[in-house]
Amino acid sequence: MQIQQHYHVAAGSYYVSRFQPLILQSFLGTCVGVALFDEEAQVGGLIHLLLPEPVSLAGSIQPEKYASTGFPLFLEAICNEGASKSRLKAFIAGGALVGPLEDMDLHLDIGGRTVETVLQYLKAENIKVEKSETGGFFTCSLNLNMQNGQCRIEPAPIDMDSTAGEIHLSSAGEIEQAMETIQPIPQVALKILRLIDNEEYEIKALAEEIRQDQVISARTLKLCNSVAFASSNKVESLDQALVFLGLRLLVKLVISVSVNEFFSHSGLGYSLCKGGLYHHAVGTAVIAEKLADYTGSVEPGLAYTAGLLHDIGKVVLDQSITSAYPLFYRKLFEEENNFSEAEKEILGIDHTQVGSKLARKWSFPESLIDIIRHHHEPEQAARHLELAHVVYLADLLMSRFHSGLELERLNTEALASRMETIGLSINKFADIVDLIPVGVFESSPEMAMLQR
Repeated sequence: MQIQQHYHVAAGSYYVSRFQPLILQSFLGTCVGVALFDEEAQVGGLIHLLLPEPVSLAGSIQPEKYASTGFPLFLEAICNEGASKSRLKAFIAGGALVGPLEDMDLHLDIGGRTVETVLQYLKAENIKVEKSETGGFFTCSLNLNMQNGQCRIEPAPIDMDSTAGEIHLSSAGEIEQAMETIQPIPQVALKILRLIDNEEYEIKALAEEIRQDQVISARTLKLCNSVAFASSNKVESLDQALVFLGLRLLVKLVISVSVNEFFSHSGLGYSLCKGGLYHHAVGTAVIAEKLADYTGSVEPGLAYTAGLLHDIGKVVLDQSITSAYPLFYRKLFEEENNFSEAEKEILGIDHTQVGSKLARKWSFPESLIDIIRHHHEPEQAARHLELAHVVYLADLLMSRFHSGLELERLNTEALASRMETIGLSINKFADIVDLIPVGVFESSPEMAMLQR
């Protein structure tokens, strides 16, 4: 008996094959997933689309991101495998709204316009839509069985094991104890954070700080020599890494390696998959850096670091959320509570409060403490208003366009004014979505660091 494997089709990509024991799967928020299958030829596939059409020259480089350019490629690939358009059945899911829409906010209905573009192609090719579940505000998964062509559209997955048993609500004392016992971020990373905050990129001092932590040095070099950074020459020292990568990228690698170890303490409380919190953190960091470059509002290195660390409070509260998972999930999705409100109702505190406490305890720079505390309500940031808005927007983009990592719902009612704070009009929303490197959707999000 063959065991069925699962293959995750990341945003901005598609997968096509003949009959095999495989389930194709995409987690969808604002993105749109389309599955096609020809039962007679036993050929099918799934495409995961971000936008209806290209909004920049990048569309010619990554055509699979867009319905208007990616879907024709996807359909051609399926037909090249032996499928017939006349026998194909289509299944469509995703396209959740970015937030509550006013009559003029059609540019926020990116998912709806992506669905419309796909439907136009399907109609032109006389391909029957077997099932379509799109719109709303919630995430879902699209699953295509490559053995029989059956397709399921389901709500975002819940770790059912974590919902079993008696609910335990952590006390304030237990949360304080978790904060005391959690392993801190390495000192070398803290020193680098302060250098970045002061914009002091002194090469010799930086390299010397990294060398003093042999574990971090070894992990950084391992990542430099990974597939993501493959080259003909092996990187054997930090000096070589500095020449090969450049100072800015080396700094990001060191901090990311350090934070990865910190996030490894988390389980499946907030996260829908193993490593989900770290993946979300790196993706948010990469997008924040892109937004900083695009708007010129804040220093990109600081934006990356703030994006990477914005959710550190979740690591402290992760076990508490795991213990109260059914209640948390119900308040978040069935009662439609604000994310922070749901945390406060259950635990008496939210992850932004815990994270800022932890950051202050570890002597983080004030800029990072401010952003960790206010990334859900950036207008409340005391002295780093633009940085807080950049991280908020990056966090929103990562959660809406890369679902399936963690439970998070950001308030979008003030989205237009929040974008204006960093010099963006709401009609530029599709443009900033187009800034997202597809590498952040891959299983190794560090790959996105190299995408310019």
